Amino acid sequence: MARIQPPETDKVQERSQKILDAIKAKSGRVPNIFKTMAHSPVALQAFVGLSEALASAKLPLRVREQIALTVAEDNQCHYCVAGHAAMGKKEGLAAEEIEGARRARAADPKTNAILQFAKKVSAQRGNITDAELEIVLRAGCSEEEVFEILTVVALNLFTNYFNHVADPAIDFPQVPPLA
Repeated sequence: MARIQPPETDKVQERSQKILDAIKAKSGRVPNIFKTMAHSPVALQAFVGLSEALASAKLPLRVREQIALTVAEDNQCHYCVAGHAAMGKKEGLAAEEIEGARRARAADPKTNAILQFAKKVSAQRGNITDAELEIVLRAGCSEEEVFEILTVVALNLFTNYFNHVADPAIDFPQVPPLA
């Protein structure tokens, strides 16, 4: 059972309801994380604003989903692992690529460096070394892409932590723990 229940439909603030309606129009449903986030129009708008900004990112959505899986696994956010596994699958990620991303690994060298960097940023609270930054730059990332990686990590830290606090019911296909 969720630690914090989504607000009753008739008690959702108008600002939140507009955002929930837009999410439903775009994706056909409103996941429990957003229903619960509707308690705070500010939190919901912060998520949407950052997500919309990332829509024009240089990093492809497929790579952003892989980063999300890396960060969710690092933070042990089962809701986000399940959600991003489902979204990654829609973006064409195979099961082994989803598992690889959860382990911060990818077959493509640049993506692998991105995932390793994202995991270090998450695990080390952004305190990376010059050598760690140099690895991702040498793998072919521009400074723009480095900052996009940071933005994706930040967005996913927010949702991971939100889910740890609110503990919404997982409404995506379950993903087994890594062996």
